[in-house]
Amino acid sequence: MFRRVVRQSKFRHVFGQAVKNDQCYDDIRVSRVTWDSAFCAVNPKFVAIIVEASGGGAFLVLPLHKTGRIDKAYPTVCGHTGPVLDIDWCPHNDQVIASGSEDCTIMVWQIPENGLVTSMSEPVVVLEGHSKRVGIITWHPTARNILLSAGCDNMIMIWNVGTGEALITLEDMHPDVIYSACWNRSGSLICTACKDKKVRVIDPRKEEIIAEKDKAHEGARPMRAIFLSDGNVFTTGFSRMSERQLALWNPQNMEEPISVHEMDTSNGVLLPFYDPDTNVVYLCGKGDSSIRYFEITDEAPYVHYLNTFTTKEPQRGMGYMTKRGLDVNKCEIARFYKLHERKCEPIIMTVPRKSDLFQDDLYPDTAGPDPALEAEEWFEGKNGEPILISLKHGYIPGKNRDLKVYLNNYKDTNIRRLAAGGSTCTVLCKSQTAPFHLFNFQSACH
Repeated sequence: MFRRVVRQSKFRHVFGQAVKNDQCYDDIRVSRVTWDSAFCAVNPKFVAIIVEASGGGAFLVLPLHKTGRIDKAYPTVCGHTGPVLDIDWCPHNDQVIASGSEDCTIMVWQIPENGLVTSMSEPVVVLEGHSKRVGIITWHPTARNILLSAGCDNMIMIWNVGTGEALITLEDMHPDVIYSACWNRSGSLICTACKDKKVRVIDPRKEEIIAEKDKAHEGARPMRAIFLSDGNVFTTGFSRMSERQLALWNPQNMEEPISVHEMDTSNGVLLPFYDPDTNVVYLCGKGDSSIRYFEITDEAPYVHYLNTFTTKEPQRGMGYMTKRGLDVNKCEIARFYKLHERKCEPIIMTVPRKSDLFQDDLYPDTAGPDPALEAEEWFEGKNGEPILISLKHGYIPGKNRDLKVYLNNYKDTNIRRLAAGGSTCTVLCKSQTAPFHLFNFQSACH
């Protein structure tokens, strides 16, 4: 008889470890909103956490090094009049963050380089167009200043943040609430999961559905769908018997999944986080106390279970650090920011190696902060793959450019509304009687 050989993988022995208490962010009142988003967004400079706020919506923005107990009076970003449901850092500027809220608006903020000194209530741009709460926002991966939003009005809108306009509105594609929306690697397609149990692959510029699967998961609980780097779609959901499932689909043929796995009977929604450089998917269930990870390969069964990292406390939400923010000297391949009821706890995932040399098999060139396209080029039909950078000497951040906003029929009153807190914001204004004028101003509150 043949002995079964265990599949070789360099990620089989990923070692997860929560940091010490003094490196956590303590005394944070994490939002209690019943919405299945991650409540946390991280980049190489800041961690942002949606928090409880009276009389509106707010989120904290903390420099990564500001660990320990966070003062109750610590400044927040608090311009929304309803609870904040989702936040996302711009991949091309580490000081720009967008937030979506129950007040039906999306706001874009420019955070000062060293973090907040006083609370910020004046966004750089307010994007208005949804008629119900905005639960999903995600930046375009390769084009500058393009933002996707999905609301409980069952609409997807794609905005040019530089002009404040919604240039694409997808109205009639989803008959019910949209649970998730994700760009593919080049940003030419989006995939969505909807309450009608369908997963759709959409070409947003042609405004057409190019693939869809009915009852991708038969259970009634929310699904999630993300694109993988090879163009396949990875979904999480529930079976008819309320077991949590994950599945892999080929958009060219959505009749049958490439692979389906059933996991357990917990009722927490699984949030998938994907690393395109290593083809590892991390699943963090809301209310779980574990992170499971799987490797996606070209060979059956295609989705290979690697391991589970378990802690004692359940998670309220989870932030996922981009590759640029990891410590390559410690062979760190992922870092999560786990939200408890009153704190945020970083969890570091490493692959133990004896050598002190740079491990190029763990760190292939990864997406850098430079956009491949301008917004106008993308809307005209161009596509661009991410511009890759090497992490051999660690990521050394350059100086971020200020967010530029172009507005027609400019009104003086908008200068206060568009001031970017503590950081110079450039607004190019066009009136009907005068050419473009250039204003540089500093926020009055800093």
